[in-house]
Amino acid sequence: MLKKDKVNYIIQTLKELYPTIPIPLDHTDPYTLLIAVLLSAQSTDVRVNQITPLLFARAHTPEDMIKLTVEEIRDIIRPVGLSPMKSRGIHGLSQILLDKYDGKVPKTYEALEALPAVGHKTAAVVLSQAYGIPAFPVDTHIHRLLYRWGLSNGKNVVQTERDAKRLFPKDKWNELHLQIIWYGREYCPARGWDIRKDPITLKVGRRPVVRKALEKINS
Repeated sequence: MLKKDKVNYIIQTLKELYPTIPIPLDHTDPYTLLIAVLLSAQSTDVRVNQITPLLFARAHTPEDMIKLTVEEIRDIIRPVGLSPMKSRGIHGLSQILLDKYDGKVPKTYEALEALPAVGHKTAAVVLSQAYGIPAFPVDTHIHRLLYRWGLSNGKNVVQTERDAKRLFPKDKWNELHLQIIWYGREYCPARGWDIRKDPITLKVGRRPVVRKALEKINS
C-alpha cells in the first residue's frame, strides 16, 4: 500500500473511531495545561489527573504558585515522580511568566522551550491544545504506532515528528495526534497487544511487524 493510501485510511478510520476527541489531561486554561503536561513526563495521565486538583486547589495561577515554596510544590506532586526537578521547574517558570509575559503562557516554541523543565513535546502540546496552533506532539504511543504503520523508521521522536508533519495534512495535526494517542491506548498498546483487535495495523502495518505479531498469537 502506498503511503498516501495508508495516510488516507488512517485519517478516515480514526475519524470514525473518535469523532469527538477528549484531551487526556484535565485543565482549565493554558497555564494549568502547561503545568499538567510538565507533570506528565515519565508519568501517566491518570496519575497526573489525580494530583493536579490538589496542586491547583493551592495554586492555579502563576501569582499563587510563586507564593508556595519549591518544597511545598514538591510535597504535593511527589506521586507523579521526578518531583525535585518538576517542582523547581514549576516555581521557576511561574516566576518567568510573571516577569516576562504578564502571567500569560507564550504562544511560540522558542518562548515555551526557554522555560524551566519545558521541552519540545510539552511546548507542542500547549500550542496545539491550548491555542489551536498546528503542532504534532509525539509521545510514546505516536512514536510506536507510526513505526508499526510503516510511516517512520522509529529511530527517534524527532524523526517521527518530522515524518508525521510531512505525511499528514497540517490542518489535521492537532486532532490526529490526540486520535493516535487514544487509538494506541485502546487498540495498539506496547504490552498485551493483540493485532487481531488492531484494524489499522492489520491493514497498513509493516509486513514484518504484522507477520511477527500474528505468529506470536498462533504459536
